[in-house]
Amino acid sequence: MRNTDILISGAGIGGAALAYWLRAAGFAVTVVERAPEPRPGGQTVDLRGAGRTVITRMGLMDRARELSVDQRGFAYVNGSGRITARMPADSFGGEGIVSEIEILRGDLARLLYDVTVPDTEYLFDDTVTGLDEDDDGVTVTFEKAAPRRFGLVVGADGLHSAVRALAFGPERDCVRPLNVHTAWFTVTEDLGLDGWMQMYNEPGGLVASARPGRLPGETKAGLSFRSGPLTYDRRDIPAQQDLVARRFAGAGWEVPRLLKAMRTAPDFFLDSMGQVRLDHWSRGRAVLVGDAGYCATPLTGLGTSLALVGAYVLAGELASADGDHRIAFRKYDEVMRPYVDQAQQLPPGGASGYAPSSALVIALRNLSMRAMNHWPVKNLMTAQFAKAGGIALPEYERLAGAGSGATGRG
Repeated sequence: MRNTDILISGAGIGGAALAYWLRAAGFAVTVVERAPEPRPGGQTVDLRGAGRTVITRMGLMDRARELSVDQRGFAYVNGSGRITARMPADSFGGEGIVSEIEILRGDLARLLYDVTVPDTEYLFDDTVTGLDEDDDGVTVTFEKAAPRRFGLVVGADGLHSAVRALAFGPERDCVRPLNVHTAWFTVTEDLGLDGWMQMYNEPGGLVASARPGRLPGETKAGLSFRSGPLTYDRRDIPAQQDLVARRFAGAGWEVPRLLKAMRTAPDFFLDSMGQVRLDHWSRGRAVLVGDAGYCATPLTGLGTSLALVGAYVLAGELASADGDHRIAFRKYDEVMRPYVDQAQQLPPGGASGYAPSSALVIALRNLSMRAMNHWPVKNLMTAQFAKAGGIALPEYERLAGAGSGATGRG
């Protein structure tokens, strides 16, 4: 690969982490991002397993802990707000449903952005619209910027990846829907959570959740519902909020307050859940990382680990391949495939366990939660949570020592 300029589409966790490691290996990196600036806020994500190891190798673990959200654990509640089952944050060695280190998605992405921005070019408020590949590189067209040449193009742009659509084909051929849709937003109202992430289920596949944010008085809320494919204008937020309100009309617990707060939330976001399943993550000079290539869905709690580990491995293999991206992409697949395969295995019950359709199933699921510290449920959940560490991270010579001065950058 004579052209060492690499374009990354997506400035989220995976894209910014990849930029960090590629710059450490000596590549010239440009990141294009649809949003006008680094996306703030967002929901809480887990730093667990091998993902935690990657952050440690970057020299950023102390800063990540400073930004982490203080949460006592996870609890199911009934319609009156009484806790029916709970799992403290220190369960399963700090790797349970709520892990020892929880950090807002926007805080982690910003941390990674800050340590890359001194020597990485960022193009905000733009996106990739075309890829024209030849033997020497890729001519990339953008929605706003002038066309440019790159040696490689990386899609780190999420479930609805623009790079994947251009290089691999339409989304319907790449994404397996779970028939669950979720609205995420921030509430500036005290819900009396007492430090717990609380979740309420109602028959019909309705799920409402609320968890403490990092700032005082800030709550991160979610409203999920079971449904087949939905058609709506992604730019029409009020129409999306109307859709969610209709689905949750008459629901109990704190749902009425959440629906009211939803209308004025500055960060409302509605999306479907789906897993990206591909036989290969590269095509020619285009390659995918994170949710764009192997989204596991929020049900696994492993999306952040996959993005961080994938970025580290892809950069390491590119740095080790003596300029041959084909060798690097093949090794990237070999190292990551077993980790991705196990991470994409949904927890017991899958979407039905997350959003049960009947009161009986909800009661049985709560009973299983109360039995989590006892055989055989404990063994099942231990295996599920252990997946986060289910990879022996390679040591790449050209990446070694990259994190020794990270905390002083930016």
